[in-house]
Amino acid sequence: MADVSHRAGDLRTHPDIAEMRARYARVMDGPQGVAVDGLVVLAGLYLAISPYVVHFSAASHELVICNLILGIGIAALGLCLTLAPARMMGLTWAMAATGVFLIISPWVVTVGHTATRGMIWNQVIVGGLTCLLAFAAGAGMVLGNRRRA
Repeated sequence: MADVSHRAGDLRTHPDIAEMRARYARVMDGPQGVAVDGLVVLAGLYLAISPYVVHFSAASHELVICNLILGIGIAALGLCLTLAPARMMGLTWAMAATGVFLIISPWVVTVGHTATRGMIWNQVIVGGLTCLLAFAAGAGMVLGNRRRA
């Protein structure tokens, strides 16, 4: 019979231990990147709940749904930036485009309805913050890649 028992082995004999240590060191190298990713998650979660915090008018149902979908998407992107930063570098620019869309969304999405001053300021501030965080995350990844090279 073959021995199929699982023994608690020592990782020092693992053939990929050097690569795993190098990858762990790269991930732990930059806490500033983790801070930016955390702020991206918080910005996305705030965007998702902002219609209820700012009390969007009942006529702006489309903007409520838009904020909920984009907020969940931005929060998920922040989590993905934390888990796989190298793979998500291209999506930081999509997040910047989302921020620009958020800035113009009170006039684009609420066609036929009047957006209140609170709705406009909320969208402009969150959209600007999303753009800034996208540029910070993208710049952090580019600088991190140059430093490793």
